[in-house]
Amino acid sequence: MVLQQNANVTLWGWSAPNQKIQIQVGWQAEALEATADNSGNWSVNVATVTAGGPYSIKISGEDSIELQDVMLGEVWLCSGQSNMFFPLGKDARSSWRTGIIDSEKEIAQAQLPNLRLFTVATAAAQEPLLDVKGHWQQCTPETAADFSAVAYFFGRDLLEDLEVPVGLISSSWGGTKVESWMQKEVLEQHPDFQPILDREELKQHAYKQALAAYNSAQQAGTTPPEKPKKAEANKAPYVLYNAMIHPLLNYKIKGAIWYQGESNADRAYQYRSLFPAMVKNWRDLWEQGDFPFYYVQIAPHHGQTPEIREAQLLALNRIPNSGMVVSADHGNPKDIHPRNKKPIGKRLASWALANTYSKNIAFSGPLYDHYLIKDAVIEIYFKHSNGLNIKGDALKDLEIAGADGVFYKAEAQIENDHLVVFSKAVEQPKAVRFGWKNSPEVLLFNAHGLPASPFRTDDWPQPTMHKL
Repeated sequence: MVLQQNANVTLWGWSAPNQKIQIQVGWQAEALEATADNSGNWSVNVATVTAGGPYSIKISGEDSIELQDVMLGEVWLCSGQSNMFFPLGKDARSSWRTGIIDSEKEIAQAQLPNLRLFTVATAAAQEPLLDVKGHWQQCTPETAADFSAVAYFFGRDLLEDLEVPVGLISSSWGGTKVESWMQKEVLEQHPDFQPILDREELKQHAYKQALAAYNSAQQAGTTPPEKPKKAEANKAPYVLYNAMIHPLLNYKIKGAIWYQGESNADRAYQYRSLFPAMVKNWRDLWEQGDFPFYYVQIAPHHGQTPEIREAQLLALNRIPNSGMVVSADHGNPKDIHPRNKKPIGKRLASWALANTYSKNIAFSGPLYDHYLIKDAVIEIYFKHSNGLNIKGDALKDLEIAGADGVFYKAEAQIENDHLVVFSKAVEQPKAVRFGWKNSPEVLLFNAHGLPASPFRTDDWPQPTMHKL
């Protein structure tokens, strides 16, 4: 495995109640001691040194175990739904697990002994658990094939650039909502989130009533109604936090990467507050301050709304020490699981290398900052717009509107790394929208080949009632 270098890490476990435990770590001479509590839980803190290894860790009580081939390096949590779960290789058991583009070539090159992989087995629980199923593995073609593709490319780039061991903990599950990854108490404390819990309570109540009616009919010998199906385990709020995040909280991490949002697209306005609340929840519980959190904006797809991408764009200002990868140039309007995962992982790594590890590299495409109205044109200004350029003859999915709010197709020119937008149909413009559709074609980039995020300049209204 990999433990976070130059950090105060926790080692923990279970034994007989009140048992004394001795821990010997390979990077220091002095042994550590811990005493289990009345329930048999024990833990000890130990300072790690600069990246290196392999080391061993010997833990002794009534019996002893020895952990071997332990490296010190950089540890990252990788979480989200199916586009984070999506593996490098194919799997005949699943219709959507078709493997990434060039999967055979990439898998064959995945012999990286200093990249260590841990996949948390999918599980859901009503109460917080203490442990997960899974084990650390060296990265080989065999182990990488079943590992998250986005996480793998992210970790591979860190390994190559930092030249230290990298450990990746993949804890993800397809089709999941952000509230499933949050602590129940956080959902209960926020008035805007209470409807999520109310909805789940109603769903469970309806299921129990339907099941009781089915069982009664069977016992009475009458024709029973169709047996009700229990909701999928991963759809409920807080159950994935309980089973797949809570057991990891003792494990020191450097930061997290995240790819999720598709399952919250129909509640995009709520996602504006729900997503930042999840990040804060994790940071509070890990007790490591505002650790780096880098995430992927949802790719173009006919079922994904522009409002969910807007919520993710807004999150940059609502989540401290965060970064967003724009994936607009690597989506597939007909496939919610685009297969080109390599550039997404590399862009996540660029955010980390530039902002967490202070490497002098480009890490973001143009992000909308502000606008100015000048007579019949609107000037759009961006962050990270160095070398702003249009691929092709003209921008597509660019619109402009006047005070009536009716949007027309617009033209654009680039002047000094900002965009000048206009249309003959609008003499007194008030607002611009770019890529404001489910499947936009984003042709605006900076000199580093990184795409601009879709955006709109008109008011971002907060509806009085969230769609649940």
